[in-house]
Amino acid sequence: MGGVALLARSAGHQVSGCDANVYPPMSNQLAEQGIALTEGYHAREAGLATDLFVVGNAISRGNPLLEEILARNLPYTSGPQWLAEHVLRGKWVLAVAGTHGKTTTTALLAWILEDAGLNPGFLVGGVPVDFGVSARLTDSPFFAIEADEYDTAFCDKRSKFLHYRPRTAILNNLEFDHADIFADLAAIETQFHHLVRTLPNNGLIVANASEESLKRVFTRGCWTPIEWFNSPEGWQTTQAATATADRFAVRLAGREIGHARLALPGIHNRANALAAIAAARHAGVPAELALQALARFQGVKRRLEIRGSVRGVTVYDDFAHHPTAIAATIAGLRERVGANRIIAVLEPRSNTMKQGSMKSRLPDSLAGAEAVFCYANKLGWDVAAALAPLGARAQTFEDIDAMAIDIATMARTGDHILVMSNGAFGGLHEKLLRLLAA
Repeated sequence: MGGVALLARSAGHQVSGCDANVYPPMSNQLAEQGIALTEGYHAREAGLATDLFVVGNAISRGNPLLEEILARNLPYTSGPQWLAEHVLRGKWVLAVAGTHGKTTTTALLAWILEDAGLNPGFLVGGVPVDFGVSARLTDSPFFAIEADEYDTAFCDKRSKFLHYRPRTAILNNLEFDHADIFADLAAIETQFHHLVRTLPNNGLIVANASEESLKRVFTRGCWTPIEWFNSPEGWQTTQAATATADRFAVRLAGREIGHARLALPGIHNRANALAAIAAARHAGVPAELALQALARFQGVKRRLEIRGSVRGVTVYDDFAHHPTAIAATIAGLRERVGANRIIAVLEPRSNTMKQGSMKSRLPDSLAGAEAVFCYANKLGWDVAAALAPLGARAQTFEDIDAMAIDIATMARTGDHILVMSNGAFGGLHEKLLRLLAA
């Protein structure tokens, strides 16, 4: 919604908003862009001279401001609906969907288009370092957007991405998530099939060949050409002969088309890069130019973002909150740090995690770390029992300050502290840096 606010302001509207517990980098971005933010949802906000209320999908019935809007029959819409009607109409939309990697892949795609001189508009669910903002409106025909499968709003339970009508669509992966709104994986596959049904026959789907779930989606009907990645018949990466973790070769249909450098570690990020290259190629960017652009990509805030280094101990911030993403993030960091210790710190904060539906997968996802600390505050399931297979490597805490002290006490020169949460985590990163400095 912060990105939607930026786009509305760029379109010439006067924009303000209400939210609760806003944290960086989005809070900083809104302040820098001069968008007024009210903490909390007060019914009195409905008395403002407002032409339209744009309601985010975090808002439910019972919210005092929403109830006042409905009671007074004031004009409202959802964020995705507003985007569809006021930003995306008439654009060549390049949408990035999937359970994991949407933010990084969208940022990569926008950067490749930018580096090629296409001046794209974009909306990303994070803040790409190369742009400094999460959204931008331009006069370019191209618009790259992170296409989320979560529901649209209290009044529209379709997935958000159904509003975007892309010509180019990346389907990065597909597994079970969002247990608060989806009963099972089949329910999510249905939403992806609905997306596929909206794609034109002169468009392109860039899809992950290693995902059986996506293949099931296509068997239900597909009217758009597909280019596969992670496939010998399609796009594929191989380690370059000059063996460094950030350098790899790119092949298309078995033919090597060039080498790339990418500062982001991990197999998953190299796959993200492949998808972005293929999508940009559909928009007219030669793959050779895209490969050159990758070397200049600086990443996204909160994706293995280094928050500081004190006494030889490095503290990272990462958005990982699903077991698959947690395991991939640890594996990617391992590429970077070699045999040095990784101390993984996790806040199971997402709605899916809070329900405990992923708890059995946590030990395996964290197994690549030498030590694990888990903040188990206000969860309805036994975190210590779930992490028991990790033995003495894992500790759980209900007091964030006590946990920070224990982490800082354990840390030694050469360690890498990986803090993972889809929230602000109570400012744990700064707490750790202060404790390490002391």
